[in-house]
Amino acid sequence: MTAEIVYSAAPAQGPGPAATLAEARALLLSPLGPVARAGENANPVQVSFEFFPPKTDEAEANLWKAVRRLEPLNPAFVSVTYGAGGSTRERTHRTVQRMLAETTLKPAAHLTCVEASRDEVDQVIADYKSIGVDHIVALRGDPPGGAGIGGAYRPREDGYANATELAQAIQRIGGFQTTVGVYPEKHPESPSIEHDIDVLKAKVDAGATRALSQFFFDIDAFLRFRDRIQAAGVTIPLIPGIMPVSNFGGLQRMSAACGASVPAWLASHFDGLDDDPETRKLLAASVAAETCARLQEEGFSDFHFYTLNRADLVYAICRVLGVREQKVAA
Repeated sequence: MTAEIVYSAAPAQGPGPAATLAEARALLLSPLGPVARAGENANPVQVSFEFFPPKTDEAEANLWKAVRRLEPLNPAFVSVTYGAGGSTRERTHRTVQRMLAETTLKPAAHLTCVEASRDEVDQVIADYKSIGVDHIVALRGDPPGGAGIGGAYRPREDGYANATELAQAIQRIGGFQTTVGVYPEKHPESPSIEHDIDVLKAKVDAGATRALSQFFFDIDAFLRFRDRIQAAGVTIPLIPGIMPVSNFGGLQRMSAACGASVPAWLASHFDGLDDDPETRKLLAASVAAETCARLQEEGFSDFHFYTLNRADLVYAICRVLGVREQKVAA
């Protein structure tokens, strides 16, 4: 790709550019913005949610409050994170088990290969299979010792080296959907987007069935990434990862760690609101809803929300997208 693409807010049939010139013209003449148009979009939206296993009794209560609030939206799946070096392995397993036993949710368990042998990882995969989990989010994981994303990573000699090898192991045991991660603005440890795309293609060859993006705020960068992986022959679904964050300081730290750019307009929105959490929440929901609405017009119908174990903002955004509660069986 030799020139930067400028995207309009035109709809598409599937995740691609505008289907027809007439559709694009109709949108340009519409008095409604993307959020208002989202409510009129006839294409059904599927959502999924990410939770993390709680560390305290209070956190446990907050998690299950969020789960119960979002469960009636009938998500395609919910993912449960897995701490660095497998530090939350038991808590993740317990959370997934409880979801299977007490809810209608379809949990997808995160799995990493950091600080674990191949035998240990294979046992975790087998354990998940034995309790009825059929979906794993396969991630390499952050470097151990608090180095975080972008820190020095050295695989164990007796362990899987990366997410591609992890996906191969999941495929070998069999019976799982396998979701893998992608970074629309380049993984912090990667030399280039081209390298990232090559890695994604290797994950697909290893059995990956969907790609889930890191959170982002630069929509055009995400759409360019979509176009580039399609041009490279990647056909598995690409799901945008959406994080409605009302704590701007925390957002800056997370963004710096994972390579997600924070636009100047977003910083301006939050400027001077350190002592105004209610306004920050409204802004966070507004930005995330606008992002989803625009992506919906670009043909995306699946959205994955990083909930941070809170339901209020995510629930509101789902309403904007036309996702409504369904009766949950007792």
